[in-house]
Amino acid sequence: MKAIDKLKTDFLGDVYADKLAVMYGCEPKETGYYAERFATLLDGFTTSFQEAKEVMLFSSPGRIEVGGNHTDHQHGCVLTAAINVDIIAAVRKNKEGKIIWEADNFHMDPVDVNELEINQKEFGTSEAIVRGIVSKIVQMGYKVGGFDCYCMTDVLQGSGLASSAAYEVLVASILNELYCNGEIDPIEIAKIGQYAENNYYGKPCGLMDQIASAVGGFVSIDFRDTIKPEVDKIEFDFKATHHVICLIDTGAVHIDLSEEYTLITEEMKSVAKFFQSDYLREVDDKLFLRQLGGLRHNGVGDRAILRALHFFRENQRTGEQLSALSDNNFGEFLSLVRQSGLSSYMYLQNIFVSSRPNNQEVALTLAICDELLGSKGGYRVHGGGFGGTVLAFVPLIDLEHFREGIEGVLGEGKCQVLSIRPMGFVKLSEILK
Repeated sequence: MKAIDKLKTDFLGDVYADKLAVMYGCEPKETGYYAERFATLLDGFTTSFQEAKEVMLFSSPGRIEVGGNHTDHQHGCVLTAAINVDIIAAVRKNKEGKIIWEADNFHMDPVDVNELEINQKEFGTSEAIVRGIVSKIVQMGYKVGGFDCYCMTDVLQGSGLASSAAYEVLVASILNELYCNGEIDPIEIAKIGQYAENNYYGKPCGLMDQIASAVGGFVSIDFRDTIKPEVDKIEFDFKATHHVICLIDTGAVHIDLSEEYTLITEEMKSVAKFFQSDYLREVDDKLFLRQLGGLRHNGVGDRAILRALHFFRENQRTGEQLSALSDNNFGEFLSLVRQSGLSSYMYLQNIFVSSRPNNQEVALTLAICDELLGSKGGYRVHGGGFGGTVLAFVPLIDLEHFREGIEGVLGEGKCQVLSIRPMGFVKLSEILK
């Protein structure tokens, strides 16, 4: 715990510039924005909890999906990375046994840590996530208590940057630090977040987003065994490539798309079922190719077959991307990113909704990327697809031309420049020493 006034003075005085640079993956001279955010966070905390004198600070980042589009739910492989947007929180323990969470534009009803029953009326709420996280930690044998929290976020909802996962990792990690002596490792923290989202929030989700937020940096995840996924941090100097990462808001929304996402999973599983398997990862891809006729004759739809083909090729491609990064062959990596984008378009077919032929924002955005970059960069649909965002790797020398081209069509502010954050969840007292 540190005195609030001293922390604020040090942030605004650039005392922590070197530390923040390591945390956010930037130069010390670029940390002013982050320092001011933490100073504003401290002001918000003292306004919400006026008698507070000391505080603990935490940060949980968003993530991007780099490789493996719709492979995780078939027990496949993914590449992901934490990025330099995050949820930050100022926290202190309380004796009321309640988690009290405040923000400028958000208020959560206090959650009693002794009331842990699943409540379907709470589905889809922040309270449900918190209750589910507390419940899982208690099931693991820990005793937990309450805390007061004030938070700020620049991981915008609906941006494709996994705001829910960042929130889940933050809550679970705060409880871990305050009441569990930091004994729960990052992968278990991620699983706790997934448990809460699946069971208390009412949304089926994988584990990629939570792992990326908890671990940080470039991360390779193999979900062959979903109970014990293989997680490896990739040592790669992205800055040395002289490229930047752009996340493009296509303007297409995710509303009413749950059925589209569900159909991808169901259709892939229908192919796996033909081979008496539960997931495509259990099916031999060569056997699949030999049985294309048999699949069609047994009533498996053509789109399901194409989506399965995407899985097999994308899963292989993700491994090739990992090898390219490990070999420092960034040109090959970019080529594989473009191939991934084409596969999502041609085979996975998550670029637009067929019932809305006049609304093809993601497809148009990809076409603009192709015109502006060609083979000089990489670009692909980001995340679930149908709506949302496109991810592009852009040569730094071409950034302004690229951004002007994108925003000239889609609108100002639609092209956000991101960077890889080497750290996942952070307890700031450990890095501000």
